[in-house]
Amino acid sequence: MNNQNRFGFSLSKTTVCVTFLLLLQPFAGGATATLPRIISFQKGFTQLFGGDTNLRRSGDDNTVHLHLNQYTGAGFRSSDMYNHGLFSARIKLPSEYTAGIVVAFYTSNGDVFEKTHDELDFEFLGNIKGKPWRFQTNLYGNGSTSRGREERYTLWFDPSKAYHRYTILWTSSKIIFSIDNIPIREIQRTDEMGADFPSKPMSLYATIWDASNWATNGGKYKVNYKYAPFVTEMTDLVLHGCTSNPIQQLPTDNNNNNCVEMDKQLQTIHYNNITPKQRAAMKRFREKYMYYSYCYDTLRYPVPPPECVIDPVLRQRFKETGRPNFNRRHRRHSRKRSHVLSSQMYEIQDED
Repeated sequence: MNNQNRFGFSLSKTTVCVTFLLLLQPFAGGATATLPRIISFQKGFTQLFGGDTNLRRSGDDNTVHLHLNQYTGAGFRSSDMYNHGLFSARIKLPSEYTAGIVVAFYTSNGDVFEKTHDELDFEFLGNIKGKPWRFQTNLYGNGSTSRGREERYTLWFDPSKAYHRYTILWTSSKIIFSIDNIPIREIQRTDEMGADFPSKPMSLYATIWDASNWATNGGKYKVNYKYAPFVTEMTDLVLHGCTSNPIQQLPTDNNNNNCVEMDKQLQTIHYNNITPKQRAAMKRFREKYMYYSYCYDTLRYPVPPPECVIDPVLRQRFKETGRPNFNRRHRRHSRKRSHVLSSQMYEIQDED
């Protein structure tokens, strides 16, 4: 890989190491703050499904391989729930033909609050051979599944060639999704969002599964198990937040105080304070690699949801469906068939 990426930042192996060191920087609040640390699988996680065949742990217990075959996928979750936190992992996705596959790295409390669950998602969507992985971020608060806040993107690298760090930072005032120390999405809490902003304790989840009915071009391309097993690798997992048990009827004052203090620390962590250079990189990423945003989907939301900050450049790029106006940029493409979106998106990724 060329050491200079399309943002003008170096993405060499050295930089990946520096990125992780930045993640472990001390909080601005002082040396007494607890630092985010890598946590082993045994200390921090519980297997969800897949058995020993489809979920395989490394000898040092810091890396997990999740397999998908014709029988089952695999998944795990954190052993504890967290009332705000920083959740991070270095992930390497399957290569070659991956249509129909979804790899998810997300927080949720759906097992506890079935009708009023909260959720924060990285979902990676597989593709046919020769076409790039795509991914989406999303959030739900208090069961607001009818008011999805999806954004979809491509990447500036091949996520199947090497590990890259994906991070979710969730505080009482904002949510930031980051990749390799580059913030790609920031959601500021507003009073108007109300309960749509996730507020209840959540666990971290990671899964690989067959989503043939929707993942690739609306279900046009299915998982082809001729290429199985499909393996995603996750390593150097980080859980950092205030553990909380939402079923506990009478939370102690001490636990409440600890969670308030932890939230204050999270708001001073490196990932929460976006530098001007990072903000410029986020803007370039969103202008070049985002191909759907609910904020610009005026058919779905005639009035943008309250947290949306409308960028005039993106407003010109997107049409009323929240997707790029390919008819303007690539006249040969049809506007009627959603299943051609992948090839259109691929051309935008390659444009200079």
